[in-house]
Amino acid sequence: MSNSVNSGNTLQLGFVGLGRMGLNMVERLQKTGISCVAFDTSPEARTAAVRSGAGIAVSLNDLVSKLASPRAVWLMLPTAVVDEVLETLAPMLDAGDIVIDGGNSHYVADQRRAMSLATRQIHYVDVGVSGGVWGRERGYCQMIGGPDAACQYLEPVFRALAPGVQAAPRSSGRSGDPTPAELGYLHCGQNGAGHFVKMVHNGIEYGLMAAYAEGLNILHHANIGNIQQETNAETTPLEHPERYQYDFPLDDIVELWRRGSVIGSWLLDLTAIEMNEDRKLSHYTGRVSDSGEGRWTVLAATEEGVPAPVLTAALFGRFSSRGHDEFADKVMSAMRHGFGGHIEKATSDNR
Repeated sequence: MSNSVNSGNTLQLGFVGLGRMGLNMVERLQKTGISCVAFDTSPEARTAAVRSGAGIAVSLNDLVSKLASPRAVWLMLPTAVVDEVLETLAPMLDAGDIVIDGGNSHYVADQRRAMSLATRQIHYVDVGVSGGVWGRERGYCQMIGGPDAACQYLEPVFRALAPGVQAAPRSSGRSGDPTPAELGYLHCGQNGAGHFVKMVHNGIEYGLMAAYAEGLNILHHANIGNIQQETNAETTPLEHPERYQYDFPLDDIVELWRRGSVIGSWLLDLTAIEMNEDRKLSHYTGRVSDSGEGRWTVLAATEEGVPAPVLTAALFGRFSSRGHDEFADKVMSAMRHGFGGHIEKATSDNR
């Protein structure tokens, strides 16, 4: 088969990985006319995909056998297992076939994989996908990297997954037919470009989430003047307790900010949903994970020599939420005790 992608065939998509996003993506694709053959190691996930009308494979080999050439296989997998799956999948594919990684891979891994697959004349496309569990109805914003021919061939898939121009008002000065970016997908450049843009997107997401969280925490503690304060040499007294006697309805404040405020956003919308169910968010522990993109964004900023203090602080805040600063805090307590005989005071939870 030629190395060029044959655009004359009816598009069919193999889909590997039916987790929180993968299954919803298959369902959206099926509804919009893209025929999928799906595989997941979980029988329950495969059964769920059948209900959407997708074809089902019981193995990677079975998946490949059910796809017409040129084959296009979309991987929606945890970053840690992509290489392992590719090692099994690649020998089953032919020249001119396409592999799409729609997970949150590091763009450096994309560059390596693309070079490796190119030796077999297999196209590799990296797609950073944003939309979360709501994407089935709202659509998915897609940031795409890879060779032109493969990306053009896959455009019906990108268009089917995308939210469409109606998802946001058109920017002033834009007219005529909507561009792909206005529809919700964009070919950003060569291999790695899609995940590079998604990497920075998620770094920004960390910063936005931290800003909302810190602001709401200040409001949450604005009643500290009504709480009995310790009076001792180890505790800085609250100088003006009368200034901090507010019991703010945080759920209503979040609702207020959603309407006409300059800080309105989908993240704020989601916060409002959660706080409407439980204003104190008591069913969360506050341990915030990170899946890698924030770290890679900070690394890229460092290597580029570009300052990114907000995004870096947001990443470190996530580390702190998991108790990774506990030993550092103990060291500081030890030093204070060492140089001044300062005794640790018991913590109190005023939340």
